[in-house]
Amino acid sequence: MEQYVVKNQKKLRRGVTTGSCAAAAAEAAARLLLTGRVPSAILLPVPAGETLALTPEEAALLEGAASCAVRKDAGDDPDVTDGIRIFARVEKRPHGTAIRGGAGVGRVTKPGLSLPVGESAINPGPRAQIGAAVRRAAAENGYGGGFLVTISAENGAEIALRTYNPHLGIVGGISILGTSGIVEPMSEAALMETTHLELKSAYEQGARVALLCPGNYGADFAREALGLDLSRAVKCSNFIGDALDHAAYLGFPEILLIGHVGKLVKLAAGVMNTHSAVADGRREVFTANAALCGAPLPVLEALMAAVSTDACIEILDAAGLREPVLARVGLAVEEQLSRRLAGKARGEYMMFSSRHGLLARSPGAMALVQKLKETAG
Repeated sequence: MEQYVVKNQKKLRRGVTTGSCAAAAAEAAARLLLTGRVPSAILLPVPAGETLALTPEEAALLEGAASCAVRKDAGDDPDVTDGIRIFARVEKRPHGTAIRGGAGVGRVTKPGLSLPVGESAINPGPRAQIGAAVRRAAAENGYGGGFLVTISAENGAEIALRTYNPHLGIVGGISILGTSGIVEPMSEAALMETTHLELKSAYEQGARVALLCPGNYGADFAREALGLDLSRAVKCSNFIGDALDHAAYLGFPEILLIGHVGKLVKLAAGVMNTHSAVADGRREVFTANAALCGAPLPVLEALMAAVSTDACIEILDAAGLREPVLARVGLAVEEQLSRRLAGKARGEYMMFSSRHGLLARSPGAMALVQKLKETAG
């Protein structure tokens, strides 16, 4: 059942995450194991609130186990995993659900990611999807025991070399990913045009503080930690500079940017398109500012070897340098916002981490949060 979105007057087909493929394959395999029959389709509820119809392939009933695959369809999104099959092998166990990675699924070798060192690179969201899928199969077939689920990815080791995984310290395969369960097409022109239209709509409805969130994490933080109504929030993806430009062009006098440290720390170095394929520099920003705060060489070396911004924060915590380094980074972000807006609008920011909460904010950020609350609805 194909689904589409219209962006920039183009009809673009949505895709399915590797996490959703893994969950559907696991449910199909569990049903095969429990009933001896292969379902013709799996109706998979996903975190986005929708239900996907996914077709199992390569079904096999084995000695004490069952295996099925679901083919990854990235839709109109450019994705190196498009077309590969995600396999799930399911076995019975006395109780509980254990999930592990098999061939083609990477393994975490460095700290700082959302998974511990040594764990298979199956992110928390997909793990929850897989667990729910096999429990659904068990409940509908009167089975009260547990499952061992092994997820594998076709040609995963080779494909991973064309991803960011080696840089992150994930070796041997791809990551099983997905926050919403659905892949939204990532046409750059379409994304920027959508941002422009949303900003224009907000301005024409009377908004005078532009609330920009680069992604879902920023929007979640704005809602859950700050209590903001997100009806006028604009997700600008990685195109922060373009969104700032357009908000100023439309006449917004004030702009509040709320984003994850992994994106906003790049702004400290003047990186206004934060996609990792364009530029990174996260470790370098932390390392340079830590050096300016007097960090010893071992701390600087650890920062340069870190695999994530959360890992950088933990290194700074251990060295007692979080506050001064983030203060310097924050000032650099303020300077870059001011330089980009060139006096046409006032830019404020809030930078957070899902693990560590609010990390830094500009002096006027909370005043804009209050304005947004007062004008909500």
